[in-house]
Amino acid sequence: MRLSIRKLCLLIHEFQHCFRLCLLVTAVLLAGCDENLLNNPYPAEQQDKEILYSSFSERPKHLDPAVSYASNEYALIGQIYEPPIHYHYLKRPYQLEPLTAETVPQPQLVGANGELLPDDADASEVAFSRYRITIQKNIRYQPHPAFAVDDEGTPLYNNLDRQKPGDPQYVDLQEISSPADFPIQQSRELIAADYVNQIKRFARPDLHSPIAGFLGRYIVGLPELSTELANEYANHSGPIDLTNHSLTGAKIIDRYSYEITIHGHYPQFIYWLAMPFFAPMPMEVTRFYAQQALKQKNITLDWYPVGTGAYQLTENNPNRRMVLSQNPNYRGSTYPHQGAAGDATAGLLRDAGLTMPFIDKAIFSLDKESIPVWNKFLQGYYDRSGISSDSFDQAVQFGDGIEAQVSDDLSRKGISLQTSVATSTIYLGFNMLDETVGGYSGAQQKLRQAIAIAINMEEYISIFRNNRGISMHSPIPPGLFGYRQGRQGVNLSVYDWIDGRAKRKPLDQARLLLREAGYPGGRHQQSGDQLTLHFDTAASGPDAKAFLDWLRKQFSAIGIQLIVRATDYNRFQDKVRNGQVQLYMWGWNADYPDPENFLFLLYGPNSQVVDHGENSSNFQLAEYDHLFERMRHLPNGAQRQQLIDQMVALLHQQMPWAGGFHPQDYILQQSWISNLKPSHLSHDTLKYQRIDATRRAALQRQWNRPNWRPIQLLLLLLTVLLLPAIYLAWQREYRQPHGSGS
Repeated sequence: MRLSIRKLCLLIHEFQHCFRLCLLVTAVLLAGCDENLLNNPYPAEQQDKEILYSSFSERPKHLDPAVSYASNEYALIGQIYEPPIHYHYLKRPYQLEPLTAETVPQPQLVGANGELLPDDADASEVAFSRYRITIQKNIRYQPHPAFAVDDEGTPLYNNLDRQKPGDPQYVDLQEISSPADFPIQQSRELIAADYVNQIKRFARPDLHSPIAGFLGRYIVGLPELSTELANEYANHSGPIDLTNHSLTGAKIIDRYSYEITIHGHYPQFIYWLAMPFFAPMPMEVTRFYAQQALKQKNITLDWYPVGTGAYQLTENNPNRRMVLSQNPNYRGSTYPHQGAAGDATAGLLRDAGLTMPFIDKAIFSLDKESIPVWNKFLQGYYDRSGISSDSFDQAVQFGDGIEAQVSDDLSRKGISLQTSVATSTIYLGFNMLDETVGGYSGAQQKLRQAIAIAINMEEYISIFRNNRGISMHSPIPPGLFGYRQGRQGVNLSVYDWIDGRAKRKPLDQARLLLREAGYPGGRHQQSGDQLTLHFDTAASGPDAKAFLDWLRKQFSAIGIQLIVRATDYNRFQDKVRNGQVQLYMWGWNADYPDPENFLFLLYGPNSQVVDHGENSSNFQLAEYDHLFERMRHLPNGAQRQQLIDQMVALLHQQMPWAGGFHPQDYILQQSWISNLKPSHLSHDTLKYQRIDATRRAALQRQWNRPNWRPIQLLLLLLTVLLLPAIYLAWQREYRQPHGSGS
């Protein structure tokens, strides 16, 4: 068998061609990638920008400050809207200070005959409290088409429902998808009337403001205005102009001053003035968004906020991302000179006196699952992160078995851990309007007590929270007045006090209570049918499945079948607000540092179904309500504590909540983000934070170096595979039969 030199050269040439082709394809693919950005989810042009990257798992439902009352919504609108006062970013205990107001207002106490009373007057003598608020001058709103006017001051875009092609300011609505698409964007100065207009909006029946019922008991004339507007809405098809309606309890004094009058003496009202509910709302904005042409395109105030804060919402795509960008009209504010003990050592005062905001933009990306969020944080693509149960052991270790610290791997990356006891309560609630789990009879109380014993919250905290929490014995979390430690604070309907600690009652006690409630062995005494209850939740993902399986086992241990009804968060909120649940799990973050803010979650006139309030369990007990009304007006002291203890004892007996816990927050932050201090009450926190974009980019390159080894191995494998193929081809084409020769 012979092979000519020419044929051999052709085969070698074919092999070289194939090998070069593989190299060329690989080179082209690699040439199209900057090795520093192979897995970077953000555009290269953002690399050196002071942008904060974070995530969200549930789309916000409301961005209208008169309606919004959820923490995921406040994370956005807290940067956009400015109430007159807010909390100092660093000082602890929390301290109020002016935001747009010139000073923190102090109430002027008035008697029944209009006489002025001293500041220390007894609450029984106080008929009204007046708050005079003067705002600073030269504060301007973000650019927005609602403020656009012609040379004569006539609004340009208030006639969209009736406009025709050829009109001077005609806008083709086919090309409009957000307020930013309007060709002219203008602004104006903040005035006192904007704050008064917002307070009037609480009375609008179409908004269903969650605080309208509660504050209606205080703000003079608010219930009457609610009735007046309800009648007008019933007889009027179009939007209503609130400038045609007066509110006794909210009056304009002059361009920069307004006055709020409330019934009686309610010291906690000052805290409400620091919440987004009391942020300003210009009449031009509400008129602009009232146009039907915009509503049909889902361009509403509930979706496109307008404020004077440091940031504005420039991208609203809750199926992908939400973007906050600096408000070009923001006046600027200075970073605080003082803080709490330890803040200077922690580096939290390095920027004292400098003008804020420091961050150009904040990008919140949709990530519904905890694992992708965690991986992006480890790669440096998120600037801060919570810690899921799956990642806890990888992230945290305990020094001397007590103090939590970041793991060695994270410490080497410069990642740090901040821990704080949250002023929050997570609870598993019963709907007291439900005919099975609700009601106030002895049998119904025992059913709820049995369930409360069966749901082992200590086990839940250990398994699903990595011990990051404290079992709840009352709605009030640690750190607030009224919280009881030790034996005095124990819920004796669920726990026994043994050897100096609270110990959950045995399941036999739960089974006994269940029998006395008419459900022996978890079955109806008359019919013998198994008791079946429903738990509504918005929880999803692997963690949620494990929790729900665990929860079913807690109920089955006493013979009750639990059916889980899962849905998205917005639908879940609707079901709770409409009383379409039996059991549910929800939580409450403190709006202000006072026990009233937690005890009002079970105040009867704050019922969610009846009054659109925040009493989601719709608990209504006259004795509790009476104690609450006495407690709320008292200063912190022995008398107030006694009333709180009586209220908590009633809750232990009635059990509108089947238990819960007070969480401890663990937050990880990258080394390039600074001025980050946990705050459970402040909302406008973004402007204080700083990003070192250069350091972030360098560490991202270091942590995400491409690994070329797989490609090298692939090329080697291709080479090995090609050689036998060429050899076989040569055999088929050139091998001659035996015996032949030449």
